[in-house]
Amino acid sequence: MADLTAAAVSPNLLTPTAQPSAAEMAKRGQIKDTAHKFESSFLSVMLQQMFEGTDAPAPFGGGPGETMFKSFLTQAMADKITAGGGVGVAASVQREMLKLQGLKA
Repeated sequence: MADLTAAAVSPNLLTPTAQPSAAEMAKRGQIKDTAHKFESSFLSVMLQQMFEGTDAPAPFGGGPGETMFKSFLTQAMADKITAGGGVGVAASVQREMLKLQGLKA
């Protein structure tokens, strides 16, 4: 009984809360995925800017390979940060996207 939250109990006990439809749940899932992808992309751009002036000295860095693969490194780092909870951008984006779709958070 302690697992019940205020959102699960209807304020008016005579009218039960409506369960979301499968289509609404799918839309919420798509919105969540999109928000996480946006945060990952945002973080990737920020990390690329952070690494802009850094160069590794030879023999461990330099050359066209370092330049080419730096974007993969920053994207992987951004994906890990987002998977670990991110910095809060995804939650804000998700909340706004739900509002635009007429869904409650």
